Amino acid sequence: MPEKALASAEPDKPFEYHEMLPLGKDTTPYRLITTKGVSTFAANGHTFLQVDPEAIRQLTAEAMRDIAHLLRPGHLQQLANILDDPEASGNDKFVALDLLKNAAIAAGGILPGCQDTGTAIIKGKKGQFVFTANAAGIDAACIDDREAIAHGVYDTYLHSNLRYSQMTALNMWDETNTGTNLPAEIEIEATPGGEYKFFFMAKGGGSANKSLLFQETKALLNPASFATWMDEKIRTLGTAACPPYHLGVVIGGTSAEYALKTAKLASARYLDTLPTSGGTDGAAFRDLDLEAEVLKIAQNTGIGAQFGGKYFCHDVRVIRLPRHGASCPVALAVSCSADRQALGKITAEGVFLEQLETDPARFLPEVTDEHLGGDVVSIDLNQPMDAIRAELSKYPVKTRLSLNGTMVVARDIAHAKLKERLDAGLGLPQYLKDMCVYYAGPAKTPEGYASGSFGPTTAGRMDSYVEAFQAAGGSFVMLAKGNRSAAVTAACAKHGGFYLGSIGGPAARLAKDCITKVEVLEMPELGMEAVWKIDVVNFPAFIVVDDKGNDFFASVSRSVSIGKK
Repeated sequence: MPEKALASAEPDKPFEYHEMLPLGKDTTPYRLITTKGVSTFAANGHTFLQVDPEAIRQLTAEAMRDIAHLLRPGHLQQLANILDDPEASGNDKFVALDLLKNAAIAAGGILPGCQDTGTAIIKGKKGQFVFTANAAGIDAACIDDREAIAHGVYDTYLHSNLRYSQMTALNMWDETNTGTNLPAEIEIEATPGGEYKFFFMAKGGGSANKSLLFQETKALLNPASFATWMDEKIRTLGTAACPPYHLGVVIGGTSAEYALKTAKLASARYLDTLPTSGGTDGAAFRDLDLEAEVLKIAQNTGIGAQFGGKYFCHDVRVIRLPRHGASCPVALAVSCSADRQALGKITAEGVFLEQLETDPARFLPEVTDEHLGGDVVSIDLNQPMDAIRAELSKYPVKTRLSLNGTMVVARDIAHAKLKERLDAGLGLPQYLKDMCVYYAGPAKTPEGYASGSFGPTTAGRMDSYVEAFQAAGGSFVMLAKGNRSAAVTAACAKHGGFYLGSIGGPAARLAKDCITKVEVLEMPELGMEAVWKIDVVNFPAFIVVDDKGNDFFASVSRSVSIGKK
């Protein structure tokens, strides 16, 4: 292009670079992991940080182990606050207390807090003066940073009582478990400076499935429209991902995928130090007033901490991003009760990891179930199925239950195989007719324990089987987490069935206090997705859908109370 044309194309506004996500000062409390594998050297007038890949591997292994068992103090304090809130429902308080008990058990380092120990997600920010190589320097034996991170993930999942959840495709339709929980999702960004910073997350299927993207328009960008829209969309999250949630909402984005990525980081409070006002530079910012308003929307839904009340969300982060004038993506993401994330860094002083809470019991108040209000109905699961159904039929939805006896456990793949059997004219196995079916899959069983962490999985994935199974005389009493479709409610009304909701989140407490025996009943080749038989005592549950066509979640209030000026 001729010089004159270039000159005329120059903008009136001089060039200035502005980071889109300008984070503030890091005030995270860290603990020292090691000083090994870290050194400095000078070259070309600069001081470089040299990091051995083994230090990265060790940091990753420590981080993934910590977040499987420990939570941030702030998250635990929010659970404790529910117990002190006079506006919290009895069910809110019951769930909060159970999650605190679960945290105290998981902190022992044997049982993970949730049985779905997640996909490993690691974000790295590698300073321009950070040099990574093994002690021999640059040669054929050097390890890629991503390989060192993946090896750390492998170490933790191999040697801890965690669950392998990653499926690899053998072809377009057939899959098998990788048996290592790899691959991990690893992203490394080049940044200024001489430090290597990390963000570690374990994202379970339940909360990952609640990342939502909506392609909206400029018409949404006013207080009244946004309030109405938010009230509708927040309800679509449901409870399958184990609330109370940390909710991230992102309005705008230079692409749809960037909006979703930002919402995930916001839900993990990674972006808390963003500016709190906008400007002409295109930088993201938090809207604190809108965060408070969206939190009120969440509270007013009546969904609460899984079974009715105020605490559908602990808190909300609302982030405004720049956007293309023709696009307005809006993204929602949640961090669930398994609020698994931690920051890490490698500096000239050593390898550091965020200090998570090692003594969650200090947040437990002197509160017993009797203080939480509401009667608890004991259900003997060893009765004939007709007797179990007759007992459940006496009580309304939202009734708290204590389950005792034997259950069968079956989830996604087992249900698919049972449906194949039914379609082939072979009927359902007797165990599905005689016993309550629990949708779950255990983590590894530690030595000396009856069970590994064994919390419920999302019920909605089994919705398509309910009508056929109940018509064939099975699945009359189902136990899992989260809301279900209208088809399940209709099937229960037609066939006399029940859906019971279990508290999503306290998988370690259920394993330690409620599950006394676990054995494979059928399909052992499926691993954690096998059909199991378990014995339980005082297993907590709620009636969510009854035999009369009542559905707790369908009855939740739909009022909008904010945003109208």
